[in-house]
Amino acid sequence: MTAPDTAVTVSRQPDPQTDFVLTDAPNPEDVAAISDAQDRFNIEHTGIADRRPLAFLVRDPETRQVVGGLTGRTSLGLFFLDLFYLPPRLRGSGLGTEILRQAEDEARARGCRTAVLYTITFQAPGFYQKHGWKRLGEVPCDPPGTSRVFMTKELTAPAGEPVRSR
Repeated sequence: MTAPDTAVTVSRQPDPQTDFVLTDAPNPEDVAAISDAQDRFNIEHTGIADRRPLAFLVRDPETRQVVGGLTGRTSLGLFFLDLFYLPPRLRGSGLGTEILRQAEDEARARGCRTAVLYTITFQAPGFYQKHGWKRLGEVPCDPPGTSRVFMTKELTAPAGEPVRSR
């Protein structure tokens, strides 16, 4: 007895004609096209359209130029802290703590339950740990002996109250 033919015929469409461009200077419109397409995909699969940028800008009082601050975004219940920088003259003043607190409060107000970020071992992992962030893991990077430190924080507790680990 011979086995029945179970082969499946798959029709292949020709590959679409595409151009590939590798660049270290993408224009903002191209980055937005990718970001917006990913956002549409997420909305189609979740029914949730809540992606929003979040930024706290620190300006020089005389020139009004941005000298530091925090940037990130909120989406699908997560606060992504992307960049946080203060010039040396503003560090240690409590300004960083206040900016981080306000960003976390805004993320909570937007419905975020958790926050994520990465920092580098020579940057500020201790600062974030002091404010209730926990290490998820590290990935070695250059220079040798340095790592990217991935961190998270539960945002479910009201502002000012410690977040308890589970």
